[in-house]
Amino acid sequence: MSTVPRLSIGLPVYNGENYLAESIDALLGQTYEDFELLISDNASTDDTARVCARYQAQDSRVRYFRQPHNIGCAPNHNFLVGQARGELFKWVAHDDLYASDLLERCVDALDKYPTAVLAQSFTALIDGSGTVTQTVKYILTTAGSSAPERFRSVLFDTGGDDGGAVIRTSVLRQTALTGSHYRADRTFVAELALYGAFHQVPDWLYFRRDHSDRASRAFPTVRTWCANLDPRRADRLRNPVVRLYGEYIWGYIAAIRRAPLSAAERRACYRHLMDWAASRAFTAHGKFVSEQVDAHVPGISVQTVVAGQQGRSG
Repeated sequence: MSTVPRLSIGLPVYNGENYLAESIDALLGQTYEDFELLISDNASTDDTARVCARYQAQDSRVRYFRQPHNIGCAPNHNFLVGQARGELFKWVAHDDLYASDLLERCVDALDKYPTAVLAQSFTALIDGSGTVTQTVKYILTTAGSSAPERFRSVLFDTGGDDGGAVIRTSVLRQTALTGSHYRADRTFVAELALYGAFHQVPDWLYFRRDHSDRASRAFPTVRTWCANLDPRRADRLRNPVVRLYGEYIWGYIAAIRRAPLSAAERRACYRHLMDWAASRAFTAHGKFVSEQVDAHVPGISVQTVVAGQQGRSG
């Protein structure tokens, strides 16, 4: 392994003691080993700090940081990008799991397809015990050469977890990173789509944990969602809901303005954005279409493909 790791993995966490050790074991047990694991503890009040310190003492690839106070989910994510040394970067969640060859296959894909800006695998959902319950359909047309078409697909379609892909760090640092406006996760992925194609490894190697404390359930309103991203968003006077929605739209506009597009491509992206905004105006409360999941679950056993699962009950 080289002195400077090729891949930086960023793990932001707040009060993650329930699943954190499982996630770290899955990462440290990857067949691809040329990485650093950066953990940023957002001033957790549970046993997270002890878990992180134990792994840092055991494996030199682990670098542990603890924030002096809760800075919010978005700044904690972005802090990790600033600490990264690798030419590739991947955000991971403290409660998700990863097949042992996920990193290897994503890095290999980026080597094979130099114009791709990121690589990710198919997503499967798991419950609290690690049992696969559903698979997520990836219907986005993000693999093509047309930036406006990729952008259009991210606007109108849903599915997958491209924000947690292995991303080229040079591209990542040209974006706005993780914002704190409403649905900043979507504007971030849309911005990445303007820089190049996405590659999907055609296998279920990423396992997203679906449980009651997950952000999509724990923070169901616009206000609580944004306050989780940045505590300053809880101020109703400085951050009225209309501003949080307005910054959401502006996030797309700013992404188009920043991206290295031709004049024709830029115009096409603005047209797609106008069509999307018009279509949203006619939906009830502007709700998103839920991602498409497949009730038929292939024979996937987390215990056999994820490192560290052997011997765990589930």
